[in-house]
Amino acid sequence: MLYLFAKHFEDQLNANHFGFFRVFTYITFQATASILLSFFLVLLLGPRVIRWLRRQKIGDTANFDQAEVNAMMASKKGTPTMGGILIVASIAVTILLLADLQNFFVRMGLLCLLIVAAIGAVDDWLKLTAGRRTGSRQGLHSAEKLAFQIGLAIVISIFVHRHGASIPERNLFYFPFFKEFTIHLGVVAFVVIGTIVLTGTSNAVNLTDGLDGLASGCMAIVSFAFMILAIVLSDKELAPKLFFSYIQGSDQMAVLAGAMTGACLGFLWHNANPAAVFMGDIGSLALGALIGYIAIVIRQEVMLFIMGGIFVAEAVSVMIQVGYFKYSRRKYGEGRRIFLMAPLHHHFQRKGWSENQVVVRFWLITAMLAAVALATVKLR
Repeated sequence: MLYLFAKHFEDQLNANHFGFFRVFTYITFQATASILLSFFLVLLLGPRVIRWLRRQKIGDTANFDQAEVNAMMASKKGTPTMGGILIVASIAVTILLLADLQNFFVRMGLLCLLIVAAIGAVDDWLKLTAGRRTGSRQGLHSAEKLAFQIGLAIVISIFVHRHGASIPERNLFYFPFFKEFTIHLGVVAFVVIGTIVLTGTSNAVNLTDGLDGLASGCMAIVSFAFMILAIVLSDKELAPKLFFSYIQGSDQMAVLAGAMTGACLGFLWHNANPAAVFMGDIGSLALGALIGYIAIVIRQEVMLFIMGGIFVAEAVSVMIQVGYFKYSRRKYGEGRRIFLMAPLHHHFQRKGWSENQVVVRFWLITAMLAAVALATVKLR
């Protein structure tokens, strides 16, 4: 909104005392402002939303597969969940105020955020109502959730591909460390990769959201790194020098990534151990889908795989655990486990790490992975 105002009246602003509004047309200012705005929105609205969630008795059941973990997590029982509404609302408001709403990528990103948040909200609500009746944590079944996510991811990937179909360079697939090794993606390959990235990242962040501050802290780091990437790779002169294609309009992804960064940092204020609120699926699914969408738009899917190494490890640990359990049950007559418990953060808890140790160490790993990924931009 402010971007459109400044852009529309740019000539008039140059000629009067309100020329400072022109800064809203500069992507570096927009991105920085988006961090601050979303941060303070979550910070200031957090206490009111948390009190409302408590009044509605929207609390976590803290019921897991294993008695030992139930004992470790018992103190979290009743902590308000669905706090991700704070994250989603602050990102949406920040986008509406600071981003270029005429930009196709911005509109699709906002749509992606809100639809996936709605899926997460339904899942959270079903978990809560089931929890009140039976004490379980069952929300949407995995197949139901995946069907919605895959359907949305396919539609978004098709639209993003068609938007850049007339410019072949927009549909290149890049590999870190190799400056001339790229693959041109046809519509089918583009949609398949886009669907995997959107759906996979959404669920990976969701699986990571199991300890106080873990998902929000890691996502803040990854989002900030992607904000830098979006600014650098959307520069018409700098992108070709780094052997990347210039994608017109992709600079606005820095605003979306900045809004995510600020929202996650603001939420971390309330979510740090001991957490006053959990984000729930409404927050984790939406954050994962939006960062996946940004990676698709700026053509940095592999970079997301590197930066989000913690999210990847969490998701892979669950797949390995479930797969081996089913295999061993068929072969040996009893299910066996590779990890003490999945996702991975619970494995380290079972090995004796405190919750704070797991969270801070995973943050450090994410920061190092983000630094390595950003370094590959120059190494190419």
